[in-house]
Amino acid sequence: MTAPKPISRWPVPDLNALPEDLREKILAVQEKAGFVPNIFLALAHRPDEFRAFFAYHDALLLRDSGLSKGEKEMIIVATSGVNRCLYCVVAHGAILRIYEKNPLIADQLATNPAKADLTPRQHAMIDFALKVCSDAQNIGDTDIAALRSHGFSDDDIWDIGGITALFGLSNRMANLMSLRPNEEFYLLGRVPKSKG
Repeated sequence: MTAPKPISRWPVPDLNALPEDLREKILAVQEKAGFVPNIFLALAHRPDEFRAFFAYHDALLLRDSGLSKGEKEMIIVATSGVNRCLYCVVAHGAILRIYEKNPLIADQLATNPAKADLTPRQHAMIDFALKVCSDAQNIGDTDIAALRSHGFSDDDIWDIGGITALFGLSNRMANLMSLRPNEEFYLLGRVPKSKG
């Protein structure tokens, strides 16, 4: 039997050795999800950065917005696909499938967003996120006007850019760490929950 592969190139601290605030956050996530996503354990290697990352993550993703929870995850999955981040595509793909109740959408967005089954408004959002991801220096007033024509507010446009930028950081750190997705993520939202 082969030994389990490490979840990160860097040491993963023992949960009981972590500062209390990190341990409480991780245990709350475990309570909700039924497991601890590996990103929490990997980032706990540097507690101050863990706190900073999740503070910005929560400020962007948990705030009231003109973007639905599913649309925020669409941005993450599409841009993480461009950045070839296995962890974020798998983990956020699972969350997206659950939010949208659609087992196909994450694979579509991660491989070819132009072919994804989205509304015209969502296509405009993803096109803009991809430009922020790969061509931000060329964003101009016409890009902003195109989003406004689909009903996005200035705050919504900021959210699209902020989520893309945060996950640019996250994708690069996950690749640096060789962060392994939890096996639980692979099937979430693909198969109906068993009734038990």
